Amino acid sequence: MPIPTALDGTAASAQPSVSPRVAIVTGGSRGIGRRTVGRLAADGYAVVVGYAGNRDEAEAAVKEAVAGGGRAVAVRADVADEHAVAALFDTAEAEFGGVDVVVHAAGRMHLAPIAELDLAVLDDLHRTNIRGTFVVVQQAARRVRPGGAIVTFSTSVVGLAFPGYGAYAAGKGAVEALTLILARELRGRDVTANAVAPGPTATDLFLDGKDEETIARLAAQPPLERLGTPADIAEVVAFLAAPAGHWINGQVVRANGGII
Repeated sequence: MPIPTALDGTAASAQPSVSPRVAIVTGGSRGIGRRTVGRLAADGYAVVVGYAGNRDEAEAAVKEAVAGGGRAVAVRADVADEHAVAALFDTAEAEFGGVDVVVHAAGRMHLAPIAELDLAVLDDLHRTNIRGTFVVVQQAARRVRPGGAIVTFSTSVVGLAFPGYGAYAAGKGAVEALTLILARELRGRDVTANAVAPGPTATDLFLDGKDEETIARLAAQPPLERLGTPADIAEVVAFLAAPAGHWINGQVVRANGGII
């Protein structure tokens, strides 16, 4: 069982007894996931911050959530490891009483032309992005309480078909199919399942390896003429997770500033 990390080193169960909605955010230590942690904490969720390896960043995300008056713990878990993910959900239930929202923001990106991609890289990429998504939503389908929501992450590149993104977009296409089928399999459970498909968004993952000319070209594509921000995407996630967004179900939301 992973050991949850509270801000002051004490167990979350030592906190005052309340019954907030509870969210798990994988990939919660950086980028869109981290911004989502803060956004959901501000909305009153108790948040379990799932992270792959950077404990310092995950604890910083917890600290930010707690500073805003929220409750949060960090738990390390490889999203493609079914035992680690089950333990992540176990921690959410043990510390906060259940799971209402699962935001699966963990993912990897590697860009290369299809003809040149090392197949070992392809296997590693799909282990995280496809198998990891399947493992996380499998647990979510079993455990999310009525009235809850499951949010996965695709990419607008599935439709835009940028060269170099073949392996990444193929994996995200799988995520879209999986999410839409999941929504239908959850019939009668009062749990929604949607995918958010960001366009170019100013995260470390997106900016890595791109020169200024490439970034400027991508920023000019939306009619709004800028890159998205993690905050832009976190707002979409927060809406889908909230009761106000509960009538949105089985959809892929292209959050990209209007790129066609």
